[in-house]
Amino acid sequence: MTKLVNHWIDGARTGGAGGAADIFNPAVGEVDGQVVLATVEEVDAAVAAAARAFPAWRDTSLTKRTQILFRFRELLDRHRDEVAALISSEHGKVHSDALGEVARGLEVVEFACGIPHLLKGGFSENVSTRVDSYSIRQPLGVVAGIAPFNFPAMVPMWMFPVAIACGNTFVLKPSERDPSASLLIAELWQRAGLPDGVFNVVQGDKVAVDRLLAHPDVKAVSFVGSTPIARYVYETGTAHGKRVQALGGAKNHMLVLPDADLDLVADSAVSAGFGSAGERCMAISVVLAVDPVGDELVEKIVSRVRNLVIGPGDDPTSEMGPLVTAAHRDKVASYLDIGVQEGAKIVVDGRETPVTGGRGNGFWIGPTVLDHVAPGSRVHREEIFGPVLSIVRVRSYEEGLRLINSGEYGNGTAIFTNDGGAARRFQNEVEVGMIGINVPIPVPMAFYSFGGWKDSLFGDTHVHGTEGVHFYTRGKVVTSRWLDPSHGGVNLGFPTNA
Repeated sequence: MTKLVNHWIDGARTGGAGGAADIFNPAVGEVDGQVVLATVEEVDAAVAAAARAFPAWRDTSLTKRTQILFRFRELLDRHRDEVAALISSEHGKVHSDALGEVARGLEVVEFACGIPHLLKGGFSENVSTRVDSYSIRQPLGVVAGIAPFNFPAMVPMWMFPVAIACGNTFVLKPSERDPSASLLIAELWQRAGLPDGVFNVVQGDKVAVDRLLAHPDVKAVSFVGSTPIARYVYETGTAHGKRVQALGGAKNHMLVLPDADLDLVADSAVSAGFGSAGERCMAISVVLAVDPVGDELVEKIVSRVRNLVIGPGDDPTSEMGPLVTAAHRDKVASYLDIGVQEGAKIVVDGRETPVTGGRGNGFWIGPTVLDHVAPGSRVHREEIFGPVLSIVRVRSYEEGLRLINSGEYGNGTAIFTNDGGAARRFQNEVEVGMIGINVPIPVPMAFYSFGGWKDSLFGDTHVHGTEGVHFYTRGKVVTSRWLDPSHGGVNLGFPTNA
């Protein structure tokens, strides 16, 4: 019997009034279950449950909220293997990578456990005679998160722990490609003591997304996905008066200076380029090799790539799994032909990579390395979102910097060098939101905020960290005077700070 993944509304699994979509196991290319697709009425029911739960949750003390967060954190940690197994079976990433995803999500939960400190305001006594002024931050109400397929646990956990800790209620719309982890997480919230209606899950497609963006009771929407959809979410949500943060795509470059440790560079490029089959918005997809290191670096990268083990996510020997769908696999593969047409050389062809334990019609394409990729070509510019690493030869630091800054994306980048002055200059001059210095995937820790520049982010705030707290709250400033019992009299003059 195939599994059925449905909604979680007001503390219970429910739904199925609309249609359904197949859930695939990417390693074998077979249907593993079905996910229900929400109707407008089902989305409305989830929002209504969240709206009913909001007043009581908003008024729940910070101490009680924190206690629930701590219990949720312990339950999630205890069940991390189960969450990771669901991710592997539906997304395809290997189990160790899925465990890493859960661990990075847990970091945000742990950050949110400190919400009493994060929500502290300021206080100024006697700003005027016997007048005090202080600031507070309050929750927005019902907020929503729309998550991508590549991180079905981590990205939602960038959103809902902070939102819920701040006193909001939450509606999550997971990717319909790998939706099961969201329901296990909902059950863990309930076991932790979270009141019904505070956390809800609606499965679905564009119908669900559009209704969340238009619903008058949804106050804010957080989204992570491709740039075209991020732009659509931002423009549609803001047109309906919502606060929106929409994180889009990326084309992340690694600039390698001649003084860099090329063994470290090769290890980092392979790890950052092919982890999770390249389906990461922070993946390194372009290596800018400054003359004269290109030939030696490519040789080192290729030697490492040829030793990678490609196989199903549940095989502990596998280092890289399949792509999420057949259509996505075919799109990624098409860029190899495009690269050759544009003058690039395929030095490792992922279409020929043997698969350990592969069976059926899994969505496989192995690590691919393209050398002599032309600056400005499609393979260089466009987000491929798969295991394709492009090597672009550049003559100088300045040329590499220009290529990075001229791109439409500004999500993440890295420089590899032993020159501190060059690294400092790079972090100052590069037009990118997240920067690594001898670190290939510069994903900030939970107490900082995640987000890029240019077409990698639509909206004014990044996710989690302090900016996440600000996104899910709004500020008030209170000016207060408690009158002396002897005070009296009417004064029609303009109030001043005398």
